[in-house]
Amino acid sequence: MSAVDAIRSRFHASAHIPAPLAGDAAPPLTDEPPVPAAVLVAITDRPEPGLLLTRRNEALRKHPGQIAFAGGRADPTDIDPVDTALREACEEISLPRGLVSVIGCDAPYRTITNFSIMPVVAVVPPDLPLVPLEFEVADIFEVPLGFVLDPANQIQAEAEFRGQMRRYYEIMWQDRRIWGATAAMIVNLSRRIGA
Repeated sequence: MSAVDAIRSRFHASAHIPAPLAGDAAPPLTDEPPVPAAVLVAITDRPEPGLLLTRRNEALRKHPGQIAFAGGRADPTDIDPVDTALREACEEISLPRGLVSVIGCDAPYRTITNFSIMPVVAVVPPDLPLVPLEFEVADIFEVPLGFVLDPANQIQAEAEFRGQMRRYYEIMWQDRRIWGATAAMIVNLSRRIGA
């Protein structure tokens, strides 16, 4: 059984496990219904699988320079969260839909900024010639999946945000700081498929 086949098997066998992190510890900044969004949790099909991540452009108004999955807000024309994640990944990093093999959706994650983000877990071929959408994505890179899924590398931290202390996870890989919602979704995934 390949590493990716083992991941598929563990993911489907663990569907009954509740997500430990459903959202940010602080309440959303509004009482409005959450905005639907989806991200593509793209696992590369290698003997030692990787995870594709992006670094957001520093010029963006929201979350500049942060590490994130390709993805974003649902469009009215999107059929479902899978469609949203695939469309966004195609737009942001030029990932062709036809090369993505969707495993399934993990538990949604609600952010303090009132997004309900559906992580769409999928397998993609390695070493694709991906191209960042320049005004939005500064960089595309791959981290070892085993490293980010290892609980020893998932560090809990705390910071003040709008007068309240807020807990979050961060994962340091080389000079990259993966934190916030992206790290939380990785922590949720690690509970389902392990390191």
